[in-house]
Amino acid sequence: MSVLAGESSAQRRPGRDPRQDGRSGTRALLLGGAGFIGLHLARRLVADGHEVTIVDDFSRGRQDAFLDELRPSIDLISGDLTDPAVWAALPATGWDQIYLLAAVVGVRNVEKDPARVVRVNTLSAMHLLDWVAPGSRVFFASTSEVYAGGVDAGIVPVPTPENIPAQISDVTAPRFAYAVSKLLGEAAFIHTSRARGFDAVVGRFHNVYGPRMGADHVIPEMSLRALNGADPFAVPGADQFRAFCHVDDAVSAILALMAAPAAAGHIVHIGNDREETNIGDLAKLVLRVAGVSAALAPSDAPPGSVRRRCPDLTLLRSLTGYEPTVPLEEGVRTTFAWYREHGWRR
Repeated sequence: MSVLAGESSAQRRPGRDPRQDGRSGTRALLLGGAGFIGLHLARRLVADGHEVTIVDDFSRGRQDAFLDELRPSIDLISGDLTDPAVWAALPATGWDQIYLLAAVVGVRNVEKDPARVVRVNTLSAMHLLDWVAPGSRVFFASTSEVYAGGVDAGIVPVPTPENIPAQISDVTAPRFAYAVSKLLGEAAFIHTSRARGFDAVVGRFHNVYGPRMGADHVIPEMSLRALNGADPFAVPGADQFRAFCHVDDAVSAILALMAAPAAAGHIVHIGNDREETNIGDLAKLVLRVAGVSAALAPSDAPPGSVRRRCPDLTLLRSLTGYEPTVPLEEGVRTTFAWYREHGWRR
């Protein structure tokens, strides 16, 4: 396991008191912190004066401007969280907050290798549960995909509350490997936290998007095709509906939940219930933001794609007072601008 930040592990030890270098914040451990949500969360924590340690295997690459900006301010550890040796070398005590964000995500990745999804997502969670110390506070990242089967079967309402039964309609379908791995993690964290004496908060993300997301999610994917001048402009699942949540709002919700004692032991939705949008209309918005004109070419949604998704945020609001603040058009504009500025092309 190697430290990749600008200082050696002897100079900056995970779990040290941040007051030693003038900071007065908490000590936060971000497992999978070099991923999409993880690095946005790390930036917020650093900006707020907290000490941050990231552990990641850098499966999405090491050349990253966002990460480079943070290197002087964080402890950065390269390690595969499915490897017990990584956990053995990591101190279990001294952390005020622990976030498990590491996972194989993205429909293409999941369908390409569902066995890897189950292995990586499950082992990362199980190793953490064997390692974590009593008295810790842990956030486990889950997904709205756990409802997909129930929505299409007509037994799950939309907007969807957390107390609705989750349903996997076909456990053999590759796409559902991700939801299955996350349901297992949810149950493991809730029950183990009660038995082992630590706090666990489970956040089910609903269509989070934003800069540096990669290329395999709908808003970045549409943005990239608009940048490349695609015409006709393909719109799979144009008749479907989603409620998109900007990553800045998602990070605010995560931090609010981790600061709320009453959130321990709960599974809570994280999203934006204010602007449910049709995918066809989303395509029009992306094209308008891009300043290009193209003929829309609607087509069938990919197999397993749910018809409609929107969270009921009643529980999140009652626990934290959270309200989303980034309107969809503003979020699409900033996301598109990021991809244009950084020269991403499919």
